[in-house]
Amino acid sequence: MVEPFWGPQTSYLNFCEEDYTITRYIAEFINTISSLTYVAYGLYGLLTSPKFPTGPRLISYCGLMGVGICSAGYHMTLKYHTQMSDELSMHLLTTPLIYRLLTFKASPEKTRLIGIILSILFTTVMVTHMVMDEFILHATTFGLGVYIIATRVLKVIPQQVKNPVTMKKFQNIATLGLGSFVFGYVVWLIDEFACRYLTSARHTIGLPFAFLLELHGWWHVFTAIGGYTAVAVIDVVTTGEVTDDPTDTFAWPVPLAVKLMSGKSSSVKQGQQSLWFQAIDKDSTHFLYAREERICARKPEERKINK
Repeated sequence: MVEPFWGPQTSYLNFCEEDYTITRYIAEFINTISSLTYVAYGLYGLLTSPKFPTGPRLISYCGLMGVGICSAGYHMTLKYHTQMSDELSMHLLTTPLIYRLLTFKASPEKTRLIGIILSILFTTVMVTHMVMDEFILHATTFGLGVYIIATRVLKVIPQQVKNPVTMKKFQNIATLGLGSFVFGYVVWLIDEFACRYLTSARHTIGLPFAFLLELHGWWHVFTAIGGYTAVAVIDVVTTGEVTDDPTDTFAWPVPLAVKLMSGKSSSVKQGQQSLWFQAIDKDSTHFLYAREERICARKPEERKINK
């Protein structure tokens, strides 16, 4: 390891990636570079919005970019104050999103009350976290925030999107975002508990392919996709900017993934319809055949009357 430009580590968390292996200016190279995924998605959201976001909309996209900048600063320096800024930025992203969802179509009085409650909770959590160096509180409240966002988004979509086809696409986008976030968390856990094996595998493989086993970097990528999806969906459904095909305005991989999800759903539905029609056709044939048998078994005069 080369001499660190930033001095010795003061953060109390250090992830599986080996420190200062690429350059003396960046402690965790892949973790730092991958953090910029949040910035890229945030910029995309700002630049592709029909109207440049203001107010809560601007805060949401800036919050996503802030997560990336603070995360990159933390992994680059491994300092205590940059770690705190990284963890603070995560709540600065989720809290405004929760506020937008809980105050959507709410009365001014309720909106103010929710704003006050969220501000108090946010301040309490962050002060406690920074003073006591208590990681469990931070992780638990962040996870709770993600849960609230996911459940509220799925509840708001049917209220705002009346077209069933478009609504299904929005639901697929929301499901994709949540699934990406959950998968990123699984990758984070593997990186945490299988670090020794991952490090050994990286040494065996060598650069540049060893970079693919830096799983904390993949946590950044997958949670950036999940975070961007949440911000973009909330931005659309709470401002009335619902189009017939919302996937066209989203960043990769959302359009591709939703197309695959919609195609699979359509194939299953068509298959079910085909089986249903086959069953009807079979039953109809059986009914007609049985009716002809009954008619033929009758006497000629009865057949004439019935006909």
